[in-house]
Amino acid sequence: MLQKIYIARHGYRLNWVTSNWQSKTGLPRDPPLAAFGESQARELADYFLSLPEQERPTAIFSSPFCLFFASIMLDHSPTSSTLGLPIYVEHGLAEWFSPVAPGTGLHPRPGSAESLKEYFPEVDPVWSSVWFASRKGEDVDIVHDRIDGFLQAFQVALERRFPGKHSHVLFVTHAATAIALVRSLLGDRTFPIRIGCCSLSEFDRPTGDQRVLGSWVSKRLGDGAHLKEGTSRDWGFEDIEISGGKVVDDPGVPGSELEKDEPVGSQITFSSNL
Repeated sequence: MLQKIYIARHGYRLNWVTSNWQSKTGLPRDPPLAAFGESQARELADYFLSLPEQERPTAIFSSPFCLFFASIMLDHSPTSSTLGLPIYVEHGLAEWFSPVAPGTGLHPRPGSAESLKEYFPEVDPVWSSVWFASRKGEDVDIVHDRIDGFLQAFQVALERRFPGKHSHVLFVTHAATAIALVRSLLGDRTFPIRIGCCSLSEFDRPTGDQRVLGSWVSKRLGDGAHLKEGTSRDWGFEDIEISGGKVVDDPGVPGSELEKDEPVGSQITFSSNL
């Protein structure tokens, strides 16, 4: 059973340094890391290497927008040979996009794990995502609903697909989804927290408690002690732009107006006795 969850935000991105960048996958809104962000990824890998083996994660579940960050962690010698972690693509951990402006199409969505393995050989396509966010975007309540649903589906899927194997996992994700994860695990949607680049949160499950929402014990929250320069570019939901009491719309991807918004939501079935 899942006993420990680490949550890391991606490192410092290249689009914050220059407008001259290209996505490795060619997908809009999927910038690579800046050199500083790559260094942060290596520092996080070194931190995990410094832990006793029984405390390290045994698998990385990554947002499909964070694979560059996750792959650098593993490419950092001697991390790849020492940790030997699989990277599983999980769309439930994907970036938070505010609702799309009417008539502008849909937000981008990376492809399947199989297609992403072409660009990131470290990806293990054996895991199929348990949750998909709507490409129409989400308001603040909906992104929290998404993470609640994802965590419940994830716990069930993890035991079904890897029974007794991965009790310690690392989620690699984004600021908004990292905050929502922290709040879901604590059971407090108003919990005040800001998340910086490459910061780390750590949660332990109390002995004998099988709940996935609201029962976890936080060991660290948005911590940057493992980074030489600490956390950077921190973000919180208080930073979002509001108009008329609602999150301001963002435009969709040009040319996506006729694309279907599917799949959406949970991709697993729950037993009737759960």
